[in-house]
Amino acid sequence: MCGRGRCTLRADDIPRACYRSDGPVRTVNMDRYRPSYNVSPGSNLPVVLREDGPDCVGHVLHCMKWGLIPSFTKKNEKPNHYRMFNARSESLGEKASFRRLVPKSRCLVAAEGFYEWKKDGSKKQPYYIHFKDGRPLVFAALYDSWKDAEGERLLPKEGKGCEILYTFTILTTSSSSALQWLHDRMPVILGDKGSTDTWLNSSSKLNMLLKPYEESDLVWYPVSPAMGKASFDGPECIKEIQLKTEVNNSISDFFSTKGVKRGDSNKTDLPENLKEEREDEKEDHDPKSIVSTRSQEDAVKCQIKRDYEEFTADSKLAVEKTDQVCTSPLKKKGNLKTSGDKQPTLLSYFGKS
Repeated sequence: MCGRGRCTLRADDIPRACYRSDGPVRTVNMDRYRPSYNVSPGSNLPVVLREDGPDCVGHVLHCMKWGLIPSFTKKNEKPNHYRMFNARSESLGEKASFRRLVPKSRCLVAAEGFYEWKKDGSKKQPYYIHFKDGRPLVFAALYDSWKDAEGERLLPKEGKGCEILYTFTILTTSSSSALQWLHDRMPVILGDKGSTDTWLNSSSKLNMLLKPYEESDLVWYPVSPAMGKASFDGPECIKEIQLKTEVNNSISDFFSTKGVKRGDSNKTDLPENLKEEREDEKEDHDPKSIVSTRSQEDAVKCQIKRDYEEFTADSKLAVEKTDQVCTSPLKKKGNLKTSGDKQPTLLSYFGKS
C-alpha cells in the first residue's frame, strides 16, 4: 500500500526524473500542481505518459488527481479518490477497472519518497522510505478519465467549466525482503531507464516489472506520527525522530555498562604484566600449592617457637642475676636502723672517733 508520499520536485525536473529528457514534452494542467511533503489521494500530481496520434510530440506531463475514478463510474456518483488510489499488480487482469487500462493507459509517477506505517497494537508509527542518494523514485501507474452525466462543473473552486476529470492509481506488489517487517505491500518501483521505457512503450514483458524492488539503495527511518493528518505539511514531515524504545534501550545500555563487575572489567583492562601477576595469584590458590605453602608456614612457626623458648630461658637467667645484685644492698639496709630511729649525724660520727 502506498497512500502518502513526498513530491516537492519542480515541474521541469519531473520528465528528467522519469528519464524523459530525449525530446519535447507537452504539459497539461500543470498550473494545478502544488509541491508537498505530504501528498495524499485527491491531490493533484504530475504524471508522465506517452502520447499517440498524428500531432503528438512524444510525451506529456499531465497533472492528474491521485485516486482512480473509472470512466464507467455512474454519472451521478460523487468521486471517491480513496477507493482506488492503489492497484494490486497481481490482479490487474482480473478487475475491469484496471484490465482495460493496461494496453494504452500506462504512466509514470515521480516522487522523492513515500510513507508507510508500522502497526504496533493500536498504535501506528510512520516511516519515510527513499533512495539513499536522494534521487526520485519512479512508480508504475495507470490513468483514466471520467465526466459526469450532465456535464456539470467538476472543479468549481478552480473556476473551470465542464471538463474531463483525469485520475491515476499507483501499482503495488508484495513487499521486498528488507521491508517485510514494515508492511506486506509496496509500490512498484521502476529503478532505471530501461524499465521506464518498457512500461511506457512496450506491450510485452510488463509482468517482469511488477515485482518488489530488492536493491539495497532503498532506505528508511521513522518520522513524526503527525503524518497521519493530511494537513500536516512541510520539512517536518521528513525529519527523522528517535523512537521511545530506542531511548529506553540507550538508557538501559548505559546502566548495564555501569553495572559491570569490577572483576570483569579488570580482566579486560589490565596490562599484560598485571595479568601475569593475577595468573600467579590464581596458581597460589591451587590445592597442591596451598598444602606446600602451609607446610612451609608450619616449619617457620616451629623455628620461631624454639627461638622464643631459648630467648625466654636466657631472659630468666638474666633476671635472676639481676635479682641477686639488687637484693644484697637491701639485706644490708635491713641491718640499718628503722625509720623511727634517729639518723646519725656528722657530729655523732666524729664523736665516736
